[in-house]
Amino acid sequence: MESIIKFFKIKERGSTIKTEILAGLTTFLAMAYILPVNSGMLSETGMPIAGVFFATVIASMLAAFIMGWIANYPVALAPGMGINAFFTYTVVFGYGLSWEAALAAVFISGILFLILSISGLRKLIIDAIPQGLKYAVGAGIGFFITFIGLKNMGIIVSDPATFVTLGDLGHPAVLLGIFGLFLVVILYSMGNKFSLIIAIGVTAILGIILGAAGVSTMPAMAESTEGLLSGARETFGAAFRGFGELFRTPQALFIIFTFLFVDFFDTAGTLIAVGNRAGLIDENGELKNGNRALLADSVGTVAGSMLGTSTVTSYIESSTGIEQGGRTGLTAITVGILFLLSLALYPIIGIFTGIYDPVTDIVYSPVTSMALVMVGALMVSQLKNINWDDKPLLISAFLTIVFMIFTFSIAEGIAIGFVFFPIAMIFSGRKDEVSPIMYGLMVFFFLYFTLTIFIT
Repeated sequence: MESIIKFFKIKERGSTIKTEILAGLTTFLAMAYILPVNSGMLSETGMPIAGVFFATVIASMLAAFIMGWIANYPVALAPGMGINAFFTYTVVFGYGLSWEAALAAVFISGILFLILSISGLRKLIIDAIPQGLKYAVGAGIGFFITFIGLKNMGIIVSDPATFVTLGDLGHPAVLLGIFGLFLVVILYSMGNKFSLIIAIGVTAILGIILGAAGVSTMPAMAESTEGLLSGARETFGAAFRGFGELFRTPQALFIIFTFLFVDFFDTAGTLIAVGNRAGLIDENGELKNGNRALLADSVGTVAGSMLGTSTVTSYIESSTGIEQGGRTGLTAITVGILFLLSLALYPIIGIFTGIYDPVTDIVYSPVTSMALVMVGALMVSQLKNINWDDKPLLISAFLTIVFMIFTFSIAEGIAIGFVFFPIAMIFSGRKDEVSPIMYGLMVFFFLYFTLTIFIT
């Protein structure tokens, strides 16, 4: 025990082993929703759900162990919300790449992140991009995944005249999803730290009961589920099969940059937020052992892509464990162990996947969609940090957000924002306030759109 206390500096940070373990349990329960949500979303691309579930568990466990052991941070990691939507709906569905090629892009972005983590480039890049644009990207992703959540619930459906419209609110699966949405909002409003996992569990149980009573299109246990090991064998190393296809795609660099950009700033923002609460910020405002914390994130992304999941990132839900008193890496180690134990939950994964209704020709996901809406709402709160009186920032932030939603693409929203910000700054007489890196990104994205025009 003394060796554990000494290694993790538990007494030095004013904590105890019991407190750290309870904080780890709290964090895990707050973020456990990612297991069904990530598995269900990525399986839409054709990936075996067993392989995604296994990869999600192992990559999260590995990253948490590195975060706890190397950085000594009470921060947990898992495949990121928003970036998994980019993987599925933009890279695979939008650009038409295979999931193997998408994993290849994640792998390369993870390697680049690793290089940034161990070099001095990290601070240079972070300082080059206006804080307001970083907030706009985060908020835009929030709107994006909220739209996906509403679509997967069946509340928003396509329409030939207006593009989108309200769905059939009387459909049993839609009603179940609406119940889950109301429940998670009520629980969150009451200050419940586990609102997401409770809402998912209660909605799933209610759906099973209704299905047993004869209500159609309700969640149910899958009649047969592929084994974890067979699914893992199919996804393991698939990223290396996708390199050829990825680099035959004109958007390859664009896709890789987006994976890297979103992961990089999502992680940096999360670590700074939880670091303030955990006392991990030094007198200069820098993260203590910040490079080690980023190392855990980048290794998690590389390992996750090799195993078969999208980008791994630090979770803001770690703040729930920190509020419980977690101050050291033992909290993260506890989360990693709990992720490993969650492999036993795989047999019930069928309850959380989509339900196809041949009558409406829609796949409904009533059990997990409310999580996308709720997480999206929390991400949108970043808008309050943007200086809306700054005209160039207002324009570029607004365009970043609306283009993410209307093009159904996180990447293209980022690109639009990064093109218009330098232009607006130039014509407002503030060109010297823009970093050369931002001018370089403007040229890069402008060339991307030009190339797209000629190819299409």
